[in-house]
Amino acid sequence: MPPPPPPPLPPALSEVEDPEEAAFQRLWGPWEPWTPQQAAEALESWDATWWIAGGWALEAFTGVPRRHEDIDVAVWRQDIPRLRTYLGPAYHCWAAGSGQLRPLSDDEPTLPEWSHQMWVREHAWAPWLIDVVATEDIGGAWVFRRDPSFTAPLPEVTWVAPDGIRYLNPEMVLAYKAKLTRPKDDADLAAALPRLETAAREWLRDTVRRLHPEHHWLSQL
Repeated sequence: MPPPPPPPLPPALSEVEDPEEAAFQRLWGPWEPWTPQQAAEALESWDATWWIAGGWALEAFTGVPRRHEDIDVAVWRQDIPRLRTYLGPAYHCWAAGSGQLRPLSDDEPTLPEWSHQMWVREHAWAPWLIDVVATEDIGGAWVFRRDPSFTAPLPEVTWVAPDGIRYLNPEMVLAYKAKLTRPKDDADLAAALPRLETAAREWLRDTVRRLHPEHHWLSQL
């Protein structure tokens, strides 16, 4: 009996309008990210802490729809092997970062030092589904990777939406984005800034000024 045919390939790269995204997909493969609700369903039985960061966290805060290339699901770094085990054989998990991808396995279940992310997909022909962000902690406190001197209890840097999904605070997301200065990051700032409370806005301003003293956001903050 012949083997079953492989799953269909993703759409041709010629259908991808953004040249940067097309180049990314040619090298690493396409993304069809879960929504936060799909992530919550998949992680419903997992007994460890997780939260949504990145663009989805900003959309949840602002209510302004935006395009999403991926979804950032954050967990504590030490929980990465447990999450891989929880996802089981239905998903393949890869260490990502520094221009590298390497599959995780039973022999090598932890992320290497160069990686702060675990990409997840079903198989080699399937699109990537979630980008798991490995978050450092000090005694259970959240550590800001851009400036490890800043730590805080997780409830102080996250908020919980009415549907029970936990998200990283918008000022924290924007502080990460300040390093990149892409047009979409400027759009995220424009959507979130009028909705930030005074303390959050001041923290973001002080953090951007300290880490990026010439940043063009400072004139708006």
